[in-house]
Amino acid sequence: MTARSARSINIGLRNIVATILIGLGLVFVWQIRGTLMLTFAAVILVVLFTMPVRLLMNRFRIHRVVAIVVSVIGFFIILGLLGVPILRTIGDQYEPLRTAVEGGLEEVRQSLTREALLEQDSILKDVIPIVDDLLSGGENAQPSDDLIGQAVSQVSDAVGRLGGSVLPVVGGVANTILSVLIIFFLSMYLLAEPELYVKGIIKLTPVWYRDRMLSILRRLDSTLRAWLSVTAVSMVVVAILTGLGLRLVGIQEEAFALGVLAGILSFIPNFGPVVALVPSVAVAILDAPQNVIWVVVIIYGVSFFQSQVISPVLASERMNMPAILILLGQIIFGFFFGFLGLMLAVPLSACVAVLVDEMYVKDVLGDERKANDDDVEPPGVRQDELVPEPS
Repeated sequence: MTARSARSINIGLRNIVATILIGLGLVFVWQIRGTLMLTFAAVILVVLFTMPVRLLMNRFRIHRVVAIVVSVIGFFIILGLLGVPILRTIGDQYEPLRTAVEGGLEEVRQSLTREALLEQDSILKDVIPIVDDLLSGGENAQPSDDLIGQAVSQVSDAVGRLGGSVLPVVGGVANTILSVLIIFFLSMYLLAEPELYVKGIIKLTPVWYRDRMLSILRRLDSTLRAWLSVTAVSMVVVAILTGLGLRLVGIQEEAFALGVLAGILSFIPNFGPVVALVPSVAVAILDAPQNVIWVVVIIYGVSFFQSQVISPVLASERMNMPAILILLGQIIFGFFFGFLGLMLAVPLSACVAVLVDEMYVKDVLGDERKANDDDVEPPGVRQDELVPEPS
């Protein structure tokens, strides 16, 4: 066996082993994809918290622990101030809406009673007594054991179907609450010692690539901050436009709360407007029933304007991300990672675009790096405050 053939065999074996390891790695990633999505959501929450933390540390020279506590408490205070009017509006409208719905159902039920049908149709007046006599087995007949057994069986089946439909809903709510708690505690751990985890990521890379990894992490940090700013602006625009639109169609007192709710839910692509539509239509049925269709048009019109105009334009300017990537990201990540992937599709797409540009286009293909590529940082923040220098 020649040296060339032996070298070819070794290269082939290495390629096979590498392919197997890559395949096993992909299978492992697929199995823990839910945990990875929760971790990514926690990272985004950490980036959100660190924005005021750095402001407090740089401008007011506050200790990091105090700045973290102030930022977290301030976040929940703002969330409460926005949430209380929404919950109050929904609570105030629930009882009159329930009464109206029950009244409408009662009218429908009364219109379908036997007496009403007999009064409206003379044919039914002759047919219904015959059917009643056949079902009862005679004028004075008692229900047979077979009929009682069938009734019990039908009730049991109905209870079984009810349990089968209720238990998944309860389990889904429990899973959602558990996921929120996991994201919150993960973000608190990451927020307490971010340098520790950044150093760990850098140490997992080869020594010769650690400086590059540091610059890539800085650019990812800057990209997520840009996305958060873009999202905040678009949510404010949606809240304002929805509130003004609802006022124009006759919803006065609840327009502010419903606008804020629509703005918050606009964070969720595609499904957010559907959720925001339910309370808006419920309020419109009571306050302006003749304009219910206009409420639907306003909710979806503002959502379309936000998703097709505002967000793509802001993302293109702040994140240097084409609008087509946002749409493709929603389709791909929603398909592979479910609802959480759809909700985080835009930041995931932005991070993937950064990794492809830095690791493949520049490092593998050898594209020239711009002079400021390795110095990307948010405005007003020193470079050494983003991530620690590699050791």
